[in-house]
Amino acid sequence: MSLFVRNSLIALLTATAITGTVAYAVNYLNAARIAELGAIEDQLSIDTLSLDTQFSLLERAPCDSFASSTTLISSLADLGDRLSYAESQLGADNAQVIRLKQQYSLLEIRDYLITKQLAVACGTKPVTVLYFYSNAGDCSDCDRAGYALSYLRNTYPSLRVYSFDYNLNLGALETFIAINKIQDSLPAFVINGKQYYGFTSLEELEKQFPKGALSTSTPK
Repeated sequence: MSLFVRNSLIALLTATAITGTVAYAVNYLNAARIAELGAIEDQLSIDTLSLDTQFSLLERAPCDSFASSTTLISSLADLGDRLSYAESQLGADNAQVIRLKQQYSLLEIRDYLITKQLAVACGTKPVTVLYFYSNAGDCSDCDRAGYALSYLRNTYPSLRVYSFDYNLNLGALETFIAINKIQDSLPAFVINGKQYYGFTSLEELEKQFPKGALSTSTPK
């Protein structure tokens, strides 16, 4: 066998091995992503059922159900982070990602409503943030705003942050946006009922919270 033929065969075998390895890695990653989306969907179903139970508890013993409500926000935050990762990997236009975002948005709205009911019934003063963003390329500051809110949420575990894709095709979310009179100037925030538009820095965002509001949320 000539040196040329031998080198050609080695090159062919090497290219075949590399191609096979890449194909295996792609298939493995796709399977992992599908499994992750399935896990998110399962957790959304569980948390939805949990909220349904909390609504029932609220009717009978509203203040007794407050503790379970405050623990759900950490689960919501974790789901939101996992869903954001899935969206970054599969794309904002992925049909399954969109469906999960719709389910997650409904869950957030329901948790927000029950939080407000508990506040009235039990005299609590939760610190809430409604955050509206866009992935359509028309919000240059949305990523930085999201990172800032993630920092605040991680620093103050009792801070309730609800993030919504302003352009998500979901009737309940469209009604929610209309009720809160949110303009399409993004990023947009509703901090304890007060609207705030645009993002410059974490320090400026913190100034939008009522005086002492963050200090009432125990930092980590």
